[in-house]
Amino acid sequence: MTADTKQRPDAGAESQTDLQLVRKVRRGDRSAFDLLVIKYQSRVGAIISRYVYDSQEVMDLTQETFVKAYRAIDRFRGDSAFYTWLYRIAVNTAKNFLEARNRRPQPTADAEEAEGFDEGIRLRDNASPERLMQREQVQKALQTAIGALPEELRSAFLLREYDGLSYEDIAQILECPIGTVRSRIFRARDSVDKHLGPLLDTM
Repeated sequence: MTADTKQRPDAGAESQTDLQLVRKVRRGDRSAFDLLVIKYQSRVGAIISRYVYDSQEVMDLTQETFVKAYRAIDRFRGDSAFYTWLYRIAVNTAKNFLEARNRRPQPTADAEEAEGFDEGIRLRDNASPERLMQREQVQKALQTAIGALPEELRSAFLLREYDGLSYEDIAQILECPIGTVRSRIFRARDSVDKHLGPLLDTM
C-alpha cells in the first residue's frame, strides 16, 4: 500500500459505519441506535421544520421519526444509504402529521436556508442597509416561490437544492422514477426562476 493510498479517504466509510451500527441495533444493542440518533437528529429536525413551523411539534415529530426507524430497522436492507432511508421516514412522518390535521405543508424555505441557496441568487457583498434590504426581499420572494410550488415539485426541489441528494436518492425517497425526479426539479427551478427574475433584474 502506497502513502497516497493510505491518505485517500474511504468514500464508503460513513455508510459502512452506519451499516455496522444498524447491525448492532438488530442484535439488540440500543446504544448503537443512540449513536445514529446523535448523528442525524439535527438533520432530521431540519427536514421536518420545512413542513412544520411549531418548534415543539418539530421536536415531537423528530422523536417519532426515530421511534419509527427503530421499530422498522429490520426492514432496512442497505440498498440505499441509511440517511436516505431515514429521510424518507422523516418526510412521511411530517406529511402524515399535516394530513391528519387537514393542514397544507408550510412553505419550506426560511431565511437561513434561502441565504444558502446557490442557484445564482445568493448575495455576496457588504452588508450595507440597502443590500440587507435587497437580501431580505430576495429571501421572502424565494420563500413565497417555493411555498407556491405543488407538493411533488417542492419536495424534489428541496431534496436536490438544499440537501444536495443525488437523483437516485431522491427517486428512492419519493418512490418515483428518476426521469420523473428530473422533470419535477426542472419544472420547479423554472417556476422559481420566473418568480424571482423580475426582482433580480431590478437589483
